[in-house]
Amino acid sequence: MPRKVWIAIVRDAWASKLSYSPVRPVRFSSSCLRQGIEYHDISGVQVPIYSVARTLADLFRNPRLVDRSVALEALKATLAQKKAAPAEIFEAARTGNALTTIRPYLVAREQFSF
Repeated sequence: MPRKVWIAIVRDAWASKLSYSPVRPVRFSSSCLRQGIEYHDISGVQVPIYSVARTLADLFRNPRLVDRSVALEALKATLAQKKAAPAEIFEAARTGNALTTIRPYLVAREQFSF
């Protein structure tokens, strides 16, 4: 069981407080909220979940929410496990306003292949 469930909501939406489940709402603009969604079938229900590349872009875009060392470990694990290609991560970072932050790490990965 995760310690928290992170939920993406529109910037001006009301976030309910649940006492029985640790939920962490993260606010996005309505256009940003729709980018990078994949639908997964869970018990017969189509559930919208952000792609791995989009999640990495969010990690690097929000340094107050997630420590940079966690974001770097996530990038390293994603590339090692081939969960997303560098081009996918680059594109997700570009559309998610995180390109200037993540680009040096992608370039270093290409040069040194960590």
